[in-house]
Amino acid sequence: MSKLFSTKRKLVIIVTLCCLLVGGVLYQLADRYLIKHVEVVVAAEAASSTTEAVSNTAEVTTDSSTTSANSSEAVSDDWNYSSDDMSISVKQVVTNSGSDQITYYVADVQVSDASLIQSAFADNSFGRNITEDTSDIAADHDAVFAINGDYYGFRSDGVIIRNGVLYRNEPAREAVALYADGTMAAYNEEEVSAETLLAKGVLQTLSFGPSLIKSGELVQDLDNIKIDSNFGNRSISNANPRTGIGMISPNHYVFVVVDGRSDESRGMTLDEFAQLFADLGATEAYNLDGGGSSTMYFMGRVVNNPQGKQEERGVSDILYLGEG
Repeated sequence: MSKLFSTKRKLVIIVTLCCLLVGGVLYQLADRYLIKHVEVVVAAEAASSTTEAVSNTAEVTTDSSTTSANSSEAVSDDWNYSSDDMSISVKQVVTNSGSDQITYYVADVQVSDASLIQSAFADNSFGRNITEDTSDIAADHDAVFAINGDYYGFRSDGVIIRNGVLYRNEPAREAVALYADGTMAAYNEEEVSAETLLAKGVLQTLSFGPSLIKSGELVQDLDNIKIDSNFGNRSISNANPRTGIGMISPNHYVFVVVDGRSDESRGMTLDEFAQLFADLGATEAYNLDGGGSSTMYFMGRVVNNPQGKQEERGVSDILYLGEG
């Protein structure tokens, strides 16, 4: 009897330890990928450049009343928008056919001032695992045009500057910076400090990648690029939905979203995506978060086909243009 009791006791101990171990692993995964971690609440989006750095618990209050306050009445239709401060022309392109068909969307954007390209966070909050659909974030900020950003909230590293404010300073990878003079350039986060970026007038940084075009030259060897070294990471070079940003000249940008994973579009490889930006005349280009996140919003509607089923996936941030 005592031997049977001892065996049952050992079994209970083993089962308990296993449950604790599994529970701990599940909690760590939930904490990493599911549980919201709000670090900064943004009371109002910045509409002009500022170099104020904030701590992870600070509240940021800015004035959005200065952007394009004196703009004349805009002229627009389903695919075009024009005002004194910006012009946006969106087009759908379909290439190839059958299983090789690709559908993508190009927005040619020219602005009078670089600060008109702004960033916004899901729920107006900076932190991890805080998500909203691109269209909802865009609508909340009266955006005329928007794309998904770099999904900074999926990770805890990177240098994150948005609307001239430093939110995170954990150098990790090659990122891209948008400057107040209307230019854009990739940089190594581990080689250029956030303080230097702010001093040079950086308004936005995006930490995803890879770079596709640098100084007019196509980036080579994109086949084995990996963005993160975390659970479930894999090469992203194969055909996938894509989102990217390119600069043709100062204050002249192209934003591209490629559909994929559907009968209407297979997606693009990184090499194809880079070549597309080159064909569009971009002298700089950078890959943003893609896959199910890839979304383009224009004049109150989503113009592409997210996830191949007209269903957006929540993201942590967007880039957008608006007059307000």
